[in-house]
Amino acid sequence: MKMNRSIGLVVFLALIMMIAPVFGEQSITLGTLDWEPYIGQKMENQGWVAEVVREAFKRSGYTANFQFKPWARVTYEAQKGESDGYFPEYFSEDLKKDFILSAPFAGGPLGFFKRKGEVISYTKLEDLKPYKIGVVRGYVNTADFDAAAFLNKEEAKDDITNIRKLLAKRLDLIVADKYVGIHLLQQEMPDKIGSMEFVDPVLEEKDLYLCISKKNPNHAKIIQAFNDGLAQIKADGSLANIMKRHGF
Repeated sequence: MKMNRSIGLVVFLALIMMIAPVFGEQSITLGTLDWEPYIGQKMENQGWVAEVVREAFKRSGYTANFQFKPWARVTYEAQKGESDGYFPEYFSEDLKKDFILSAPFAGGPLGFFKRKGEVISYTKLEDLKPYKIGVVRGYVNTADFDAAAFLNKEEAKDDITNIRKLLAKRLDLIVADKYVGIHLLQQEMPDKIGSMEFVDPVLEEKDLYLCISKKNPNHAKIIQAFNDGLAQIKADGSLANIMKRHGF
């Protein structure tokens, strides 16, 4: 009888250990967008950026839930505190007014696309004054480019809209991540593969960030949890493995 009680106690303690993390786990809601090949609703595990964010939070006891929406809506809702935050974002000092930014993780090259065969080159932004340039509404690009009021910029709701406008000769250039531009052309307009090309030099090699709204009273705690988890998956090779599985 005494032995049975001991076995029962062991089983009980084991069950407590198993369910404790579940009850202790916290949930947050983050806005994001379809931005393949980095992140997307139709991608395996929603893409490597989604996997990284999800795993980093998991390491710190958080469950990260994602809401995919148009980018302008994503940033607006996070700014107003209607979501806990959003990702992936490029760094900008202006963001610090409303958000606390995470430690960076790998991004990609940001620059211009043009129609193949057309001669457009630049060494400084002033060289691009004669051209109509497509940008995505609400995107952070680079500090110098975003502040360049002397450039002729035209906003669109997303990257694929800009690509279509470029190939229809309604724009001369578009600003996009190199891998995003190539991926979108392959997936959405395969008959147009080879019809546009990336312009050197790149505007900037960009890191990616997670932004947590300062309207969330626990913003500092949440960003620390993410940063701790991100440091863990960098250190043990999980981040590199996730990227490799997705072809990065």
